[in-house]
Amino acid sequence: MILPVLGLLVGLAIGFLSPVLVPFALAKYFSVAILAALDAVFGGLRAAAWEKFDNEVFISGFFSNALMAAFLVFLGDKLGIDLYYVALLAFGFRIFKNLALLRRWMLKKHHTEA
Repeated sequence: MILPVLGLLVGLAIGFLSPVLVPFALAKYFSVAILAALDAVFGGLRAAAWEKFDNEVFISGFFSNALMAAFLVFLGDKLGIDLYYVALLAFGFRIFKNLALLRRWMLKKHHTEA
């Protein structure tokens, strides 16, 4: 369970401390990439909580989600359709779903220990 949390903290530290500015033309790609990364982290945390974490599944899911999201944004740009909204909604939904399941797991674990 420590690996996804550590990766998230290192990524946030690098992001806040680096003076990189994202060009406006790439903002859609970066917003989807960030949500894909957060989805993978929260999915990894949930899998670790259920003691089903597999590093290969985590890494492959991280990259396949990011590539599919980037492809949707690229395809949407070429077609003149804002398909990045689809990726934002899908990843946002999954992040909140995983967060809700983690919250319930922690509350249940807390109540059984008390």
